[in-house]
Amino acid sequence: MLRGLARAAVQRQGALRTRGSGGGAGVPVHVVDLRSDTVTKPGPAMRRAMAEAVVGDDDYGEDPTVRELQEKAATLLGVDRTLFVPTNTMANLISVMCHCQRRGSQLLLGQESHLHVYEQGGVAQIAGVHSHPLPDLPHGTLDLAELERMVTRGLGSPYHPVCELICLENTHSSSGGRVLPIDYLRQGLGAPVGALVGGPTDFIEGAWRLRKALGGGMRQAGVLAAAALVGLADVEEVLLRDHQNARRFAQGLQELASPICSVDLAAVETNMVMVTVDGLPPQELCRRLQAVSADEVAQTGRAVRVLLFPWTGRSVRAVWHRDVSARDTELALRKWGFVLKQLGALRTG
Repeated sequence: MLRGLARAAVQRQGALRTRGSGGGAGVPVHVVDLRSDTVTKPGPAMRRAMAEAVVGDDDYGEDPTVRELQEKAATLLGVDRTLFVPTNTMANLISVMCHCQRRGSQLLLGQESHLHVYEQGGVAQIAGVHSHPLPDLPHGTLDLAELERMVTRGLGSPYHPVCELICLENTHSSSGGRVLPIDYLRQGLGAPVGALVGGPTDFIEGAWRLRKALGGGMRQAGVLAAAALVGLADVEEVLLRDHQNARRFAQGLQELASPICSVDLAAVETNMVMVTVDGLPPQELCRRLQAVSADEVAQTGRAVRVLLFPWTGRSVRAVWHRDVSARDTELALRKWGFVLKQLGALRTG
């Protein structure tokens, strides 16, 4: 269902873009893209670092920029070593394969976790690992009693799979970016490619072999690692700003006091805001937020498109990142207010 909603939203966005960049009366269209933190683009400093990166053959361990990134990330995460890999999906798969080395091993995870929903069941397809999903609690955590029952059920049993690994997503995307009650690191570097796997030295040595087997060995990868290093340089500042902007938006939306849209402010802990939608399909709300009309230009003096995905049958998710400023946040709020006012008028008209 979620994939169908997202695909429909993408198709509508494409249709909107073909209508030109003007908003009417010569007013340029301003786009605020809140679909995901994956839509960020490298800035001038990041592009310059990529162009000037010192490189070597990373498959031989000879790329100095990759080594610098891995060492800095290990220090930041408090682990022995890290390994630079092409994607987050590969990082997750490698990590599962390192822990679950027997085919038929069991993996316990949340039923709405990214690893379970959005990665094509790769742990089963490729690694032969049996995933057993458990219901996610509102904070993205799992019920400890049920977790213990599932772990102990396979001990000594010739019938049940043996649990080798428990995966927890932190922060939890489908719970609106909720923070599990442990230390965490949130993605938000804005770098175009790559992910890091971290752990003890022997774990990373095994991860290196699996990266090679999965086709993830990269040669002059320093051009990509250089971008991540630029992102790491100001990551704490950027994350704090993203969280503040998300909080400001959630508060502003709540202040609109619309019966159509509402936000649980207590659930806004990071850079995501989950908005509950009542009275119309979420995809219709997304369509209206993306559209620009002459009425909008006449009433507000601006033409703003806010890009969002429907998240469930009754919600949309908005995600802040380094390409969304405080001004963008205010423009998104004003556009939301304009759309909700229109919808209110239609209901009472």
